[in-house]
Amino acid sequence: MAIGRTVDGVPGARWLVRALSIVGCIALWQLASSLHLNLGVVTFRNVPPPTEVLQSAIVLFKSPKLLAHVGSSLWRVFAGYGAAVVFGIAFGFAIGRSRAASDLLLPPLELLRPIPAVAWIPLSILIFPSSEMSMIFITFIGALFPIILNTVHGVANIDRRLIASARSLGGTPAAILREIVLPGAAPSIVTGLAIGMGTSWFCLVTAEMISGQFGIGYYTWEAYTLQNYADIIVGMLVIGLLGMGSSWLLMTLGHYLMPWQRSTVTR
Repeated sequence: MAIGRTVDGVPGARWLVRALSIVGCIALWQLASSLHLNLGVVTFRNVPPPTEVLQSAIVLFKSPKLLAHVGSSLWRVFAGYGAAVVFGIAFGFAIGRSRAASDLLLPPLELLRPIPAVAWIPLSILIFPSSEMSMIFITFIGALFPIILNTVHGVANIDRRLIASARSLGGTPAAILREIVLPGAAPSIVTGLAIGMGTSWFCLVTAEMISGQFGIGYYTWEAYTLQNYADIIVGMLVIGLLGMGSSWLLMTLGHYLMPWQRSTVTR
């Protein structure tokens, strides 16, 4: 391993630059909040400084409510996301591999895809008897479409010559799917899974603000209604960390499961 490089191959200097960029943003935030900077279009008059946010974060992390909020959000995200993975990959493979399935499934999916998550909330409340199921459904809807579209893209872009060659050599449909289609589509599928995880968190926060009693989204919205401005930013940062960590785990798992996609240069 070269000197000055980390385990994943990223130079130590790049990590230093990345860390300094975060420190610089926090410093600018502290300065703008302390001076109550007013730029006309944007004002920091009511924005709490990082020091105040840190104090609120310490209070939250010492509180037993943190586990209840995080646990509720994680359950809703992973329940809805897990269902979206199953249906999304199945639909994506069917649409990408079959013209009949594409004609049958793609038009209604394309019609539903542009509908924002917040527009689904009233209907989900009418469909599901419990608010918990309605929030899980919202996370499911948020993750479903990115997974489907990326799976379709990966499957449809498989080189047809590889499939034809496998068939000429006596490959069965199951073997072709396992040995050619799935490995070839895997990078696009992993990308869709990572995007879907991010949209699941986005949709969950929207749902919890309206229907939740526990959860990070509910905590953030409750802080706004109570005018605890520092808690708002704490909730936002917790959501960001959970979403970033979830996506990172997915990308790391995909990187491990796809050794043929590994590169000596990591971004």
